[in-house]
Amino acid sequence: MAEQPHGPEEDRKPQSDEAHSAFTPPAGVEPPGIPEEDQPTSEFAVPEGLTTEPQAGTEGSAFAPPASFDAKLAHPAYTPAQGFPAVRLAKDAPWQDRMRTMLRMPVSERPVTEAVQRQEEDTGPAVPRVLDLTLRIGELLLAGGEGAEDVEAAMFAICRSYGMDRCEPTVTFTLLSVTYQPSLVDDPVTASRIVRRRVTDYTRLTAVYQLVADISTEGYDVTLEEAYRRLALIRRNRHPYPGWVLTLAAGMLAGAASVLLGGGLAVFLIAAAGAMLGDRLAWLAAGRGLPEFYQFAVAAMPPAALGVTVSLLHAGLRPSAVITGGLFALIPGRALVAAVQDGLTGFYITASARLLEVAYFFVAIVVGVLTALYVGVQLGAQLNPEGTVAPVERPLVQIAAAMVLSLTFAVLLQQERGTVLFVMCNGAVAWVVFAAVAVTAKGSTVLATALAAGLVGLFGQLMARYERTSSLPYVTAAIGPLLPGSATYYGVLNIAQGRIDGGFNSLARAAALALAIAIGVNLGGELARMFLRTPASAASRRAAKRTRGF
Repeated sequence: MAEQPHGPEEDRKPQSDEAHSAFTPPAGVEPPGIPEEDQPTSEFAVPEGLTTEPQAGTEGSAFAPPASFDAKLAHPAYTPAQGFPAVRLAKDAPWQDRMRTMLRMPVSERPVTEAVQRQEEDTGPAVPRVLDLTLRIGELLLAGGEGAEDVEAAMFAICRSYGMDRCEPTVTFTLLSVTYQPSLVDDPVTASRIVRRRVTDYTRLTAVYQLVADISTEGYDVTLEEAYRRLALIRRNRHPYPGWVLTLAAGMLAGAASVLLGGGLAVFLIAAAGAMLGDRLAWLAAGRGLPEFYQFAVAAMPPAALGVTVSLLHAGLRPSAVITGGLFALIPGRALVAAVQDGLTGFYITASARLLEVAYFFVAIVVGVLTALYVGVQLGAQLNPEGTVAPVERPLVQIAAAMVLSLTFAVLLQQERGTVLFVMCNGAVAWVVFAAVAVTAKGSTVLATALAAGLVGLFGQLMARYERTSSLPYVTAAIGPLLPGSATYYGVLNIAQGRIDGGFNSLARAAALALAIAIGVNLGGELARMFLRTPASAASRRAAKRTRGF
């Protein structure tokens, strides 16, 4: 049977209770509005009454790319297949290696570590005082002849130890600066300091290194007040050797150098007298406020004058040994090593300034010696550079002279007495290697110098890592027997006698020997760091500001 359609009367029949909800409003009653506080809204919603005009090609999302974006022209972002290497900082590694590794990384990739020194609860680091302490310590290190990278590492270690991770130290030849930015939304704080005076005192340098090591080592609670107190004591400490001992050491150094070149006892005494007289004249010039250029020129005149006198007297001595021995105490080997080290580690501005300083010192020595030699040539002094080049083989005497030379050089550098014995042995090793290659085997002098300097740098760096201090006290004095005094003297003598080409060739050879010393010392130190335990694996070890030419 077909179903009959419902009529209007059936549609108006009340439905059962299951057919409607108890919360449904009755027919003819408007539903109440939802309270404003119960409505789910977004703070990014567009207010009522405001219309927006969507851009073409977008859907109005905050994450949609802009209209000018084209995925086809976008630069692809690649991730290395092996991922980004994670740098692991070993706590038992020397702080120099740890901080050097951190400095060679971008700020965004540096691992965040907790502060070594304890701070007050709910308070941050005392930024102005930490920056001031950092600059004062950096000033002492740079004034003492330390390399720019090691100075930056020390400054960075101090800032991180007191809870200032986001800091960037900068070191040039005369300017130190450090910038600290607490966060991306805070203003950076920058402080700077000018290094106006340089004083060679390796005892003070060692004490500063010990202070930095204590600050950056866990287990040592060095507050800012304690650090300032120790720094003040380091500044006020007197030099370990008085002035008369330094003058005597300069004379002994010149005498030992003359024995290395074949001189006897008489030559030793004459060379020592000339060096001591030159040292006193240099002190007098310094007291009068003359620049270092004139101090070096004045100090180079007495040894040359005594050498000319020996030649005029025809005493049968070697005037070249007298003059060359006096030059050994003046050649700036320390500044040269620091200059080449800064250049090899990427601090080209500082390296250029230091090389220019070394060049000025060499010119001052040349001017002083050339003045005395020119007068001697006019008086008829028989100075023949070709006849004085022949080496003299006296192994035992020369090894003893090399040890005395290194000892006196260490005294001039104001080193601690505990380091002198190692420096003497290191200097003797340097001379044995040089003589074995250049004299016994008739090899290249430049190659022999580089090999000997490499061993000096290697042994010095090993000793420095064992003692957790700077390598300069163990390296600088030990390269004394390798300094190019003879090549410098022969070049100046040729110029004084009118042989300009031969003079400049000899001076160029002296510059090559000096660069061989500096590069060999730096290479030996790098080999020591490479094969010993480092804070990161050898594969992920960061290079020092390399550009590879592009």
